[in-house]
Amino acid sequence: MEIPSSLETPTGKSAREHPPMLAPGNTLPFVLVTALFLFWGIPNNLNDILIKQFMKSFEISRLQAGFIQSAFYMGYFLLSMPAALLMRRHGYKAGLVVGLLLYGTGTYLFWPAAHIREYGFFLFALFVIASGLAFLETGANPFVAQLGDPRTSERRLNFSQAFNPLGAVTGVLVGTVFIFSGIELTPAEIEAMKAAGTYDAYLEHETMRVVTPYLVLGTVMFVWALLILLTRFPKVAEEAEPDQARHKGRFRDLFHHRHFVLGVIAQCFYVGAQVGTWSYYIQYVQDYTGLPEKSAGYFLTGTLVAFGVGRFTATWLMKYVQPSILMGIYGAINIGLIAVAAAFPGWVGVWAVFFTSFFMSLMFPTIFALGIKELGPNTKLGGSLIVMAIIGGAIFTPLMGLVFELTRSMALAMLIPGVCYVFVTYYAFEGSKIRPPRPSLRPA
Repeated sequence: MEIPSSLETPTGKSAREHPPMLAPGNTLPFVLVTALFLFWGIPNNLNDILIKQFMKSFEISRLQAGFIQSAFYMGYFLLSMPAALLMRRHGYKAGLVVGLLLYGTGTYLFWPAAHIREYGFFLFALFVIASGLAFLETGANPFVAQLGDPRTSERRLNFSQAFNPLGAVTGVLVGTVFIFSGIELTPAEIEAMKAAGTYDAYLEHETMRVVTPYLVLGTVMFVWALLILLTRFPKVAEEAEPDQARHKGRFRDLFHHRHFVLGVIAQCFYVGAQVGTWSYYIQYVQDYTGLPEKSAGYFLTGTLVAFGVGRFTATWLMKYVQPSILMGIYGAINIGLIAVAAAFPGWVGVWAVFFTSFFMSLMFPTIFALGIKELGPNTKLGGSLIVMAIIGGAIFTPLMGLVFELTRSMALAMLIPGVCYVFVTYYAFEGSKIRPPRPSLRPA
């Protein structure tokens, strides 16, 4: 018997106002895919360690080391669209398995790269890893967003994304403990080792320290690919449609959605701010406090813990505060913190940058969830373009390195993330509002 709306039970009303974050029966796929958010956080933030390590082992500048992020995020940029096309035809599960296989292969390439001691080979290996991550992020984000009631998509995605900082912390902690040797030579010590003929052996030892963590990581990825392959995945709303309906979307239709286009731009700026901040945080700490590399590495670990706490906190707050409004408030706070870091380099600036991680934590998943709303059959393609926007990490990180080379000031370089947060804040308050799509100029 149908209950009239005037006689609805409190339980029924509560279910409509506060639908469950996850539908029954989807727990195992949700867990397997949520773990991917942790897994791709590890190499993303091991890059922050590699920048410092390769500056030492390959004797390169901060600008040259910044190209680690360029090679890495170029993999995201170039492979996100092929990933979307593959998943559009074969489903999310196939894309996730391919991504894990590419990820594992890239980590295994670190072994020959270290043995021949070629910086370019390491950049290629990072490109392959990121190519795999492009598949994972292109698939996992929209899969989780659609794995339940649309009204809880931001909460669900923020919950899964909350495990990403756990991976980030793991990556930085592993890098700090197992990659950093703690040996930082003075110019006089370097000359003495060169005279004794031991300097090349030292550089080789420093290079080889990166191999073992990556081999272990790659092995885990191959095992996880097998687990996903053997697990039955549910069809989300998009995949449950008939093939004809699923493929009726067109790429150019995406650009009729203003909130989506601005979301792509906002994601580019956000990732540029995040990657640039974390890539050079160790250098900022060392420049203005004189701490050794391991201590600075632990500071980076701490700010990533703050990032994780921020993700879980934001997921809870979104039950009471509209996600876009919360992101706008957080963006405005980060603009202020970056201004403090630039104006007061030293311990005040170190702590200001430290806390930006807490407030940036909700930005990636919230921008993603807001950007793909109401895209219909173009959700996979739209998601891939938002993932392609990760190219911001390849653009803004070397730009920060260039600002440092020109000014010799990491404090001034930190202004670049501040500019990025200005656009993110605009998107949160204004750009994310959904408006009727502009009509196509050409007939279907």
